[in-house]
Amino acid sequence: MVGLGLVSGKNKLRTVSLSFRLPYFTNWGERILVCGSEPVVGLWNVKQGVLLSPSHEGDELVWSGTVTVSTGFKCEYSYYLVDDSKNVLRWEAGKKREVVVPEGIRDGEVVELHDLWQTASEALFFRSAFKNVICNGSWTFDSESGPENFLANSKQEDSVVVHFKISCPRIKKDASVYVIGSSNQLGMWKVQDGLKLRYTGKTGNIAVEVGPNRELFVESTTKRPANYIYLSDGSFREMPWRGAGVAIPMFSVRSEDDLGVGEFLDLKLLVDWAVESGFHLVQLLPVNDTSVHGMWWDSYPYSSLSVCALHPLYLRVQALSKNMSEEIKQEILDAKQQLDGKAVDYDATMATKLSIAKKIFSLEKDTVLNSCSFQNFLSENKEWLKPYAAFCFLRDFFETSDHSQWGRFSHYSEDKLEKLVSKDSVHYDIICFHYYIQFHLQLQGSNCPPLAECGPPLDVTISISSYASLSGYFGDVLTRITSRLRIISRDLTLLEAATYARKKRVVLKGDLPIGVGRNSVDTWVYPNLFRMDTATGAPPDYFDKNGQNWDFPTYNWEEMSKDNYAWWRSRLTQMGKYFTAYRIDHVLGFFRIWELPEHAITGLVGKFRPSIPLSQEELEKEGVWDFDRLSRPYIRQEHLQDKFGATWVIIASTFLNEYDKHCYEFKEDCNTEKKIVSKLKTCAEKSLWVETEDKVRCELFDLIQNIVLIRDPKDVRKFYPRFNLEDTSSFKDLDDQSKNILKRLYYDYYFYRQETLWSKNAMKTLPALLNSSDMLACGEDLGMIPACVHPVLQELGLIGLRIQRMPSEPGLEFGIPSQYNYMTVCAPSCHDCSPIRAWWEENEERRSQFYKTVVGSSDVPPSQCTPDIAHFMLRQHVESPSMWAIFPLQDLLALKEEYTKRSAAEETINDPTNPKHYWRFRVHVTMESLLQDKELKLTIRNLIKESGRSHPLIEEVEIKKTDRNSAALIPEKFEVANGGNGKSFHQASQLKGK
Repeated sequence: MVGLGLVSGKNKLRTVSLSFRLPYFTNWGERILVCGSEPVVGLWNVKQGVLLSPSHEGDELVWSGTVTVSTGFKCEYSYYLVDDSKNVLRWEAGKKREVVVPEGIRDGEVVELHDLWQTASEALFFRSAFKNVICNGSWTFDSESGPENFLANSKQEDSVVVHFKISCPRIKKDASVYVIGSSNQLGMWKVQDGLKLRYTGKTGNIAVEVGPNRELFVESTTKRPANYIYLSDGSFREMPWRGAGVAIPMFSVRSEDDLGVGEFLDLKLLVDWAVESGFHLVQLLPVNDTSVHGMWWDSYPYSSLSVCALHPLYLRVQALSKNMSEEIKQEILDAKQQLDGKAVDYDATMATKLSIAKKIFSLEKDTVLNSCSFQNFLSENKEWLKPYAAFCFLRDFFETSDHSQWGRFSHYSEDKLEKLVSKDSVHYDIICFHYYIQFHLQLQGSNCPPLAECGPPLDVTISISSYASLSGYFGDVLTRITSRLRIISRDLTLLEAATYARKKRVVLKGDLPIGVGRNSVDTWVYPNLFRMDTATGAPPDYFDKNGQNWDFPTYNWEEMSKDNYAWWRSRLTQMGKYFTAYRIDHVLGFFRIWELPEHAITGLVGKFRPSIPLSQEELEKEGVWDFDRLSRPYIRQEHLQDKFGATWVIIASTFLNEYDKHCYEFKEDCNTEKKIVSKLKTCAEKSLWVETEDKVRCELFDLIQNIVLIRDPKDVRKFYPRFNLEDTSSFKDLDDQSKNILKRLYYDYYFYRQETLWSKNAMKTLPALLNSSDMLACGEDLGMIPACVHPVLQELGLIGLRIQRMPSEPGLEFGIPSQYNYMTVCAPSCHDCSPIRAWWEENEERRSQFYKTVVGSSDVPPSQCTPDIAHFMLRQHVESPSMWAIFPLQDLLALKEEYTKRSAAEETINDPTNPKHYWRFRVHVTMESLLQDKELKLTIRNLIKESGRSHPLIEEVEIKKTDRNSAALIPEKFEVANGGNGKSFHQASQLKGK
C-alpha cells in the first residue's frame, strides 16, 4: 500500500514532464522513436518505445514527445528510425544518451531534451584508434555545464535553465570549453565572459569551432513552457581530422634479426620508423595461421586455417629461450644466412622455424607448460586454442587438412575434442607444442626462468653516458636492470608490439578476410555456419575479366544470426587484443556475395547471394520461353572449328556428345570446370592436339560458360542472368527481340532489382561486426559497387577505400583525390595491384593518359617513375580530403632514387588473376637502414605536415628543410622529360593536387 500513500498522502510523489525534441528529416512511412533503460521508455525493447510526433519549425522537421517521470529519474536512451510497425530501419550511433532529472525540481515542471541525431562519423572518435591511441590524453567524455542540483536550486521565477552539453573527444586535458553567444548570459560573444563548461582545466590559446552559429529557442514545443532545457549540441565542430599511414605485409618487412621473413618483433622498428616519418597508422595484411596445404600455397594470407590462431611464420625462434645450446644457436645463424634472400622462401622458412622450435620445446616444455602464465593463457584462450591444436594434430596425422578424410574425426564434437587434447593421450606433447607456439606468438614469455630470476619489471631509462658515470657506484644494480631490459626486448610479441604502438600513438591496423579456408578449424567446428557446397569469389572486374574464385565457402547468415553472430563477435574480440583498427576485406560481401558452385574453378558463372532471381513465370510473361536453350552450354560445330581448327573432331569425341545435328553437350565426366581439369590431366588423346593443355582448358571453359541464364540448382523455375551475357555467342545468336528483353532484365537484375534487399542485408550483418569491438573499421569497397553501398557505409560510419586507378565514379579513367569523400582511405596503390613504379612502367598508353589528364602535360612522359613523379602522386593523395591517406611502403621508397634500383615488377605483392600466386615479396632494405635515413623520413614528414594532416610528435628537434641547392628530396621544380615546354611539376601539382 506504499504506492497509495505516496499518491494520496502528504508525501505525494513529485512528477515532471520529460519532453524529447529531435530535428530529423524522414521519408513517408518513417517515424522517430525513443527507447531507453527504464519502463517508461521501453526497457530497450523498441516495440515498447515512445513514438514521437512530427511538426514543422521553419525549414526543420522536428520530432517531439512527452513522458511523465518522477524527480530524480535517471535513464539511458537512444533514438530509432522505425516504420509504421515499429520495425527498426536505422538507429543513431555513438554512446547511449543519459538524462538525470534534478532532485530540486518543482512538481509539474517541464524538462526538455533538445537533441541532435548522433551520426556514425561523429562516433568514430570514440573508437579505440582515436580514444586509446591518437587522442590518448584527451578527454573522451562529454563536456557539460554545472551540476544538476545547481541548476535546480539557482532557477528564478519565470526563467529557463539551460544545461549545455557537447561532445569533445579530441580536445586535450589542459583545454577549456566555453559557450559564447549573443545574450548577456553567454558573454555577448566575449570568451572571457562566456559560460565555462565542466571537465576543463587551464586556459590557453583560443580557437572557435567552425561552421555557422548555433541557435537556441526557449519557446516550448509542448503546451506548457519548458522550465529546464538540456541542450545536447552534437560534437564540437573542428576542422576534419586527417591522418596518414604506411601499409606493408608482415612477411615483407626485413630486419637485421629476422629469419627469412618479417616477424612480430620487427613491428617495433616499423612503428618507430612510422612515428619519425609522420605516420599515425601501420597497416598489415592478415596474420592468422594459413597452414592448410603444408607448402608455399599457404603463403596466401586470406585463406586462414583459424581465424584466431596467429601464423607460426612470424615467430622469432631466437626469442624462445635464453638458454639455447651452442648447436641450436649455430643452426639459427646458418639458417639466417641461407634464408636471407630477395624473396620469402615460404617452405624453407616454415620448416626451419618449426624444426628449431621443436628442439627448444623438447628441452623447456616442463618449465613452460607448468608456469602460471602459460596456464592462464590456456585458460583464457581454450575455446579456440584446443580445437586449433587438435586440428593441427589431425592434419599432420592424416596428411591432409580436408577433414572429410579424417574418418570418425570428420565430424567435430566436444567429446572427441577432449579425448584428442587429453593429458593422458600418447600425442599430448604434439598438442602442447601447438599451444606453446601460440603462447610465444601472442604473449610475453614472462614465465621463463631467467625472467623469473630478475624479479618484477623495473621501469627505468638509462642513457649510455649515465651508465658510464654511475656504474662504479651501482654496478650490481645496473647489471640486473640491463639484464631485465634485454629480456623485455627479447620477448616482444604481437601483443607487446601492439602495446608499444599505442604508447607511440600509432594505430595498428589489421585485416579481416571475407572468408575462411574450406578445410579449416572453423568449418570443422562450426559446419552449420558455412554453405560448404558453394564457393566465394568476385565477378569480372578491374582485376580479372573472368572473375575470381577464392574457394571459400559462403556464410550461412541465417544460422549465424541465431546466437547473435557469436562467431563474429569472438573473432573480432580476439582481433581487438592486438589491433585498434581493421580493414574489412571485400565489404561488398556483407551486402551480397558472389556465390559459385563448389565445382567451379573460375569466377565467371556465378550469382549474387542473396538476390531476387528471375522466375520462369516472369520470363514467360516477357516472351522468353526456351529455357533449355538459354541455360545449357551453347555449343555448335562452327564454334568447335573456330576454337580448335583441324583437331576439333578429336576434342569433340573426347569431351562432347552430339545430341542433335551439329549441336553438342559435355559428357557426364567433364560437365563442370573441375571435371574438365581432372580429365585433361589423364587424357590419353592430348598427344594428338596441336594446342597446349592450358589453351585447350581455356577454350573448353569458354564453351561450358557459353550460357545466357543460370538455372538455380535447387529450384529449376528460377534463373539468374550470366554476368556479361552479351559477350557470349549464345546471346549473339538470338533474335533481336529476345536480345532486347534479356538485356533489360540483365540490367534490372544487376543494377536496380536488388538494391533494397542488399541494403537491408548489410544493415543486419555489418552492425554485428561493428558492435563486436571498438576498433575503427574501414571497408574495402572496390569492384562493382551497387548504388546502396556508399549510403550504408556512411550510415554505419564505415570508411571506404579509393584507389586512383580504380575510380568508383562512372566515366573516369583516374580518380580525382581532391574530390574524394572525407569518409575514405585514399591510396595510390594497394597489395592487390602494382605499386606505382611498376604500374607506371607496365603500359605506355596508360602512362601517357595519366600524364595528360592528371599531371596536365601533353609532353611524352618519362618511361621510368622518377622520385619527382612519385612525389607528385603521393602529394595528390596526402592533400586529399580523405580521413586517411595510407601508402604502401614500396610507393614511399620510390621517393628516393637509391631505393629504385630493384626491378619495379618485383615489388608487386599479389596478382589477383593468378589463384595460385606466391605471396613472397620482401622489402630490399632493412628497417634499421630506413631508420637511419633521415633524408627520406624528412621528405615524407614534410609531405604530411604541409598537407595539414595530423602526425605524431617527436621529441628531437626537427631538421629544417634543406635548401634547393642541396640533395633534398623535396622537388621545388621538375622539368618535364624530353625537352617539353618547361612546365613545372610544381605548377601541375598546384593545379591538380589541391
